[in-house]
Amino acid sequence: QVQLVESGGGLVQAGGSLRLSCAASGRTFTRSSMGWFRQAPGKEREFVATIGRIGSTDYTDSVKGRFTISRDNVKRMVYLQMNGLKPEDTAVYYCAATLRWSDTLATESGYDYWGQGTQVTVSS
Repeated sequence: QVQLVESGGGLVQAGGSLRLSCAASGRTFTRSSMGWFRQAPGKEREFVATIGRIGSTDYTDSVKGRFTISRDNVKRMVYLQMNGLKPEDTAVYYCAATLRWSDTLATESGYDYWGQGTQVTVSS
């Protein structure tokens, strides 16, 4: 099984940047598709970005041009570089993984493993 631990969250002013990291354990990491989701208070968890096992990426419209997802299969790490942060980006950010092939990696149901989350707070 894959175990995930997020880090890198914090408090930043609007327009600032943060890089989130997700450390993955398990022999199956290189065969995993990875995703980032976020959940703001009182709202449902929403898709942010995904990266496939060969590096293909996709993003939700609200973060396109600002966020970049990447992976390092040697270090077994996944990253989310967040630039031009806005107050509406404030949320707990979760790393997710799946070993299944799926056409729906922009939904929670496409993933089987989840980290504990890291808080990102953007002040105005």
